[in-house]
Amino acid sequence: MNSERTVLVTGASGFVGSGVLKRLVESSDTALLGLVRSRGAHLPFNVSPVLMPDEGLMGNIALQGVQVIVHCAARVHVMDDGACDPLAEFRKVNVDGTLSLARQAVAAGVKRFIFISSIKVNGEGTKPGTAYTADDVPAPADPYGISKMEAEQGLRQLAAQTGMEVVIIRPVLVYGPGVKANFLNMMRWLSKGIPLPFGAIHNRRSLVALDNLVDLVLTCISHPAAANQTFLVSDGDDLSTTALLSKMANALQKPARLLPVPSWILETGATLLGKKALSQRLCGSLQVDITKTRTLLGWTPPISVDQALTATALHFKEHQ
Repeated sequence: MNSERTVLVTGASGFVGSGVLKRLVESSDTALLGLVRSRGAHLPFNVSPVLMPDEGLMGNIALQGVQVIVHCAARVHVMDDGACDPLAEFRKVNVDGTLSLARQAVAAGVKRFIFISSIKVNGEGTKPGTAYTADDVPAPADPYGISKMEAEQGLRQLAAQTGMEVVIIRPVLVYGPGVKANFLNMMRWLSKGIPLPFGAIHNRRSLVALDNLVDLVLTCISHPAAANQTFLVSDGDDLSTTALLSKMANALQKPARLLPVPSWILETGATLLGKKALSQRLCGSLQVDITKTRTLLGWTPPISVDQALTATALHFKEHQ
């Protein structure tokens, strides 16, 4: 394939990686490679598969001719991690694997390495009226966030030593058509009309639609001002848990049966049940300031929360 640019996307069959590839296939001047765990992984047309070595350690990957790597592959955060040593497991994939790939990228002459990190590098939540920024001192509170921070640090050091450009993107909670985990459970509850005790939560949380995250990634592939920068990304429209559930129910064309239980009661109950982290996600605030992303890149989220929720709901109804 004759093209001006070759881009490798890792985690190519995952939620974010597949979203990036679906947009990139629309570009006629880009040759695409998708790093996958198995040859049977489904990839968009015109994406050449590259098989990932075992254990996610990224050894001996053919990168000749690649100009840009978008690194989406990771050991992802889960609420109840069953590993004996979660930090060691996260480090093996998210730190060692990332830096192994980055060192190979340097040796192959890759110009730019885009790393999909996490807002968990900043921390677990913000106080009312405050928001994380890209230049805050990192304060990760769990093994996943620590591993992402350490990967960022290693990448910045490598960039300083070698000249390969590194771009770090820290998304908040990503949702969109095909979303899994807690967001999917939320849609299932709403679709079934189950009464939920979340009608009086006045927190503020930033979210990012997959389409908006992907649009930023594509901007960072070629934008000269993105080199060696860290960006936060969101929809730019923060919501309370109550408002999110109401909007999601509306998108599903279902009534929102939300009981006005005070958040302090929910938090107390969750703590007694050993679910404090879950209550923080439902009742606590986590806001990000994307002013740097907007101004430095001239970037604006292309779709609204309502548009993204409508698309997410449509996909859910078609596949449930």
